[in-house]
Amino acid sequence: MSVPFTAALSQIGPESDVIVTSRVRLARNIAGFPFTSRASAVIRQEILRVVQQAIERSPLGAASADAPTALAWTDLLKTAPHTRTLLAERHLISRNFADGDAPRAVALSRDEHSSVMVNEEDHLRIQSLAAGGALSDAFDAAFAIEEALSARLNFAFHPRLGFLTACPTNVGTGIRVSTMLHLPALKLSGEIDRVKRAAEDLHLAVRGYYGEGSESIGDFYQVSNQLTLGASEDSVRDDFSRKILPKLIGYERDAREAVLSHSRSSVEDKVFRATAILASARLLSANEATKLLGAARFGVTCALVRVPLSTIQRLLLQVQPAHLGLIDPRASESEEAEKEVRATLVRQAMVLPAT
Repeated sequence: MSVPFTAALSQIGPESDVIVTSRVRLARNIAGFPFTSRASAVIRQEILRVVQQAIERSPLGAASADAPTALAWTDLLKTAPHTRTLLAERHLISRNFADGDAPRAVALSRDEHSSVMVNEEDHLRIQSLAAGGALSDAFDAAFAIEEALSARLNFAFHPRLGFLTACPTNVGTGIRVSTMLHLPALKLSGEIDRVKRAAEDLHLAVRGYYGEGSESIGDFYQVSNQLTLGASEDSVRDDFSRKILPKLIGYERDAREAVLSHSRSSVEDKVFRATAILASARLLSANEATKLLGAARFGVTCALVRVPLSTIQRLLLQVQPAHLGLIDPRASESEEAEKEVRATLVRQAMVLPAT
């Protein structure tokens, strides 16, 4: 696999000063099969066969193989661990899914904006990513895949409850809408906990860089809806894009103005220290690089740093271990070699901040 510059994580979209990516994920199960957690290896293999056949016979398959949205099948049991980690770093599959040992597969679009995880928590996890706040693009892409597959698969559905899912919190529409947000000013001003409490009141989940169970690194947070029962797909999308996101974006932008007005030295110190280290370090771990790039990103959005935002986004992906090894095989030789390769990559891309 090459290092993709079409991947949503490495691109710039609307509202990218605050929103890194938008994602829509749909949980679907095939009627007549037990949920994945209760399915034997033989049944899981049959689920893989049925889904692969449905994809290949749909407009998403071989007939449209050259289209950016065409899906290519990857059996993860036959895939090298390094490649599975690459997919997790691109947020195309979950970390648990990458590390599992049961029969499972993923179908990936050529533009690497969409994926279908097969035999994850549900039989199918259909998801689409978009750069920045292009939530409607992610929404349309995910439901285009769902529509194509529903013509060939009988999804488990209850007339009163809606789509049946392994986790009760997904029953109903089975939809999770989420955005990765960069909230450095809210963190610096001490307001991030208030935002988290407000998110809970709005029935939102706030998670770290890699979603559930992960911590925030570099002031990146994933925010997603928690309610799927009793709401339509359109209402979930509209609430998120018209009510929730504008509030969160406004909170962060207001906080940026406030800290620049009242604590400019603190902002500059945070940004300039981070950028200076990135521009001169000889050894960097993945977590340290991500944290420092988050601070540099803050500086870019505040017009303190002469680095394109697209460069920061690209580096945030490239400094992850599997991607780094793809760029320079020496990174896999030792821990120190990995840190040295990462520091060199970042140093060559960075310049000192404007003063």
